[in-house]
Amino acid sequence: MYHGKAGRKLGRTSSHKEAMLRNMVTSVIKHESIRTTDCKAKELRKLAERMITLGKRGDLHARRQALSVVRDKSVVGKLFGELSERYRTREGGYTRIIKVGYRFGDNAPVSILEFIPDEKKKEKVKPKTKSKTKEAAA
Repeated sequence: MYHGKAGRKLGRTSSHKEAMLRNMVTSVIKHESIRTTDCKAKELRKLAERMITLGKRGDLHARRQALSVVRDKSVVGKLFGELSERYRTREGGYTRIIKVGYRFGDNAPVSILEFIPDEKKKEKVKPKTKSKTKEAAA
């Protein structure tokens, strides 16, 4: 019976699903963005947020827990270095899912899962000034 199992099946065996999500979370940490189907993105978001939280903890046990999922030392180094510093003051919500349309071939809904950019690096946008032609006409 399938009582009390959290998460989506994604049409795979549990071992295949686990391997796929490990590969996808490694890719999303490495490239900071990934394009996939909606259901996979929603499952991947849980794992990616958990990895960032481990990176913010920063202790040896957290690093070993992250290595048990990601299994690429350079990606774990990025997770515990760059990404943990970026989200040091943020309490969750490190990723966003942007729906981009439907995949050609099977018409599956496709989304982009990406990390939210750093708030400090946002450039301030200057307010638009009125154009000279409108002022001359008035």
